[in-house]
Amino acid sequence: MRLSDRLETVVSMVRPAESAADIGTDHGHVPVELVRRGTIKRALAMDVRKGPLSRAEESVAMAGLENRIETRLSDGLEKLSPGEAEAVVIAGMGGELMIHILEQGRHMWDSVGQWILSPQSEIPKMRKWLWDNGFPVEKEEMVFEDGKFYTILSVGRKREDDREERPERFFYYSQYLIDAKDPVFLKYLKEEEEKLCSLAESLGPLGAHSERAAAKKREAEEDLRYNREVQNEMQLDHKYTGGAGAPSYGL
Repeated sequence: MRLSDRLETVVSMVRPAESAADIGTDHGHVPVELVRRGTIKRALAMDVRKGPLSRAEESVAMAGLENRIETRLSDGLEKLSPGEAEAVVIAGMGGELMIHILEQGRHMWDSVGQWILSPQSEIPKMRKWLWDNGFPVEKEEMVFEDGKFYTILSVGRKREDDREERPERFFYYSQYLIDAKDPVFLKYLKEEEEKLCSLAESLGPLGAHSERAAAKKREAEEDLRYNREVQNEMQLDHKYTGGAGAPSYGL
């Protein structure tokens, strides 16, 4: 089975463990590969719909892994119990839905050692929610595939009283990708810079706008300055700190 670059990255980021659960498993490719490669010994392939779960069952049967991978109908983490999975993978859905699944799955928060999350939208909001709820990002990767950028996060767990306050802008970009001078992330920044330039120019001079439009233009210009600041920092040897007054990711 040949995985897409995105799913290959997801699979490669899972640490060796006894068990894992794939939430929203679709075709079941992730749990099949995790077991086949020996990363985990047994897995749960879970989905809220019967159609995808049937496809996952076919994938499991084709791989001859019926005795090591169980398929289970579940709305998010609802049917998963503490102790059943050391790692949980949630990929291929929007950030809002992913946050909802995590919120509804609080019974699993402290028993899972590693969460692999790949939100397809609302990524800064996802990072902030994770930080606010005691889930530090341990590693982050970015993949460019079929004209789209995908973010994959490896997340741990820490006590809530260990949290520190972070400014909103701190969650816009990944410190790990900045420190690694990741070429895919740099490509993303450059494409975003072009979009922000076009947006700022389309809004015209500040004096020609309503208060609301002027605020939108100022926001676009501030985002553009921040984007360029991060790009410049990626060319330097010292660690990016998020600009004046902003702390480093340092998790």
